[in-house]
Amino acid sequence: MDLRDRSGSNIVHESMYVDGAWLDDRGRQRIEVLNPANEQVIGTIEEGTPDDAVMALEAARRAQPGWAALPAPTRGALVSRLADAVVANAEHLARVVTLEQGKPIGQARGEIGAVVAFLRYAAENARRIEGDIIASDNPNEEIQIRRHPHGVVVGLTAWNYPAALAARKLGPALVTGNTFVLLAHEITPLSGLELARLAHEAGFPPGVFNVVTGRGLVVGKTLVESPLSDLVTMTGSTRAGKQIYGSGAAGLKVLRLELGGKAPFIVMEDADINTAVGAAVAARYTNCGQICTCNERMYLHSDIADEFLEKFIKASKALTIGDPMEDPDMGPKVSGIEVDKIKQMVDRGVAAGAKVLLEGGPMSGGIYDKGHWYAPTVLEVTENSSPLIQEEVFGPVVPALRVDSFEQAIAHANDTEYGLSAYLFTQNMKRLLELPSALKFGEIYFNRSNGEAIQGFHTGWGHSGLGGEDGKYGFDGYLRKQTLYVNWG
Repeated sequence: MDLRDRSGSNIVHESMYVDGAWLDDRGRQRIEVLNPANEQVIGTIEEGTPDDAVMALEAARRAQPGWAALPAPTRGALVSRLADAVVANAEHLARVVTLEQGKPIGQARGEIGAVVAFLRYAAENARRIEGDIIASDNPNEEIQIRRHPHGVVVGLTAWNYPAALAARKLGPALVTGNTFVLLAHEITPLSGLELARLAHEAGFPPGVFNVVTGRGLVVGKTLVESPLSDLVTMTGSTRAGKQIYGSGAAGLKVLRLELGGKAPFIVMEDADINTAVGAAVAARYTNCGQICTCNERMYLHSDIADEFLEKFIKASKALTIGDPMEDPDMGPKVSGIEVDKIKQMVDRGVAAGAKVLLEGGPMSGGIYDKGHWYAPTVLEVTENSSPLIQEEVFGPVVPALRVDSFEQAIAHANDTEYGLSAYLFTQNMKRLLELPSALKFGEIYFNRSNGEAIQGFHTGWGHSGLGGEDGKYGFDGYLRKQTLYVNWG
């Protein structure tokens, strides 16, 4: 166990971090944080109230003018110092992620590496906040476009990458002059609180970075609806995103919503089959399939479908599943609720005509008697209307549908409300060039597995979200524009 409070207990009792201080125990109800691998309690957090949310927002509001007044490179230097602290504490943070979220320790180390990359990229952009000077229609006049912070940013993160998603939002928000209030997800809150601890040690001014805990429907709702917040950036389900969209409407909040996905994985008859199979396995089973860009449905050309499925099922069977601290290929699902959800989806898919090619499902016996385990499951469907094709699974379950042409694959892929990520495997350059305008998704992977770059732009279309993260476009989203007409005549 890597988490210990000052008393030496194996259970950490965390408080909230507001205005540069850890709040004393105020008799709040507490939420237990469970290890998904064995269901043991590893910590507790305060069940926050609307008053706690307002307190954090007020602290962020007080701190924001002074923070924005600092030169951007000074802000960037502090964010870079936080990145240094993450590097120094990387193994501890990776263990925290594994303990609360369940991903294998090797993948958790990769997540902490992403935390560092997000923070470093934001810090490096401190000297790249630029405006424009535009020619005017009038003599002795110019038009200036300036960029300013929005003010107070609220970050709502999902449980699948609790540390990386917090850093992805925190870095650019702070470097651009905003202050930040993070609601640490109640299933995986410890990572965000550890980031706050490191930020405190790095010397962040009080109120610049605040972390509250509690239920999204209570604390999160207050953070979104309060007139004290200016921009809300959220990663989570489409259902939750729609609720936030409605909650923020009255205050006309600026929203950045990265929501669900149902990524099509298209393999054409001329594809390199071994490359496609390797990518399909990685894109489906990493983090137990709990990634919004995961391979959620496979469209396989009829000429290669049998060969692909044979190799894919063989690779799926070969995956190791076990104690995430021993770094298997796959760990547990994050919760029992999630296991029940995907089991019900598979049952509905089979009832609708899906054929089970690899029967995985809930696991039991030995270490699997405790925790939330689900083995890889592969099914074949004959209709694009199957619930397995249309609904986000977010777990180690994947349906396959045979197609007879590139055009049919594209039509099936676009037949969805989602538009986050998609994959295509082909050696046909004409198809590669046609696809960007034909496929209605914000992020497309050609002949490779998933994994976006920090300098790219991670954005969803349709019901997969609004706005986006990463790169110069994501960074710019944390700034608002102001136009000045300067006349010296």
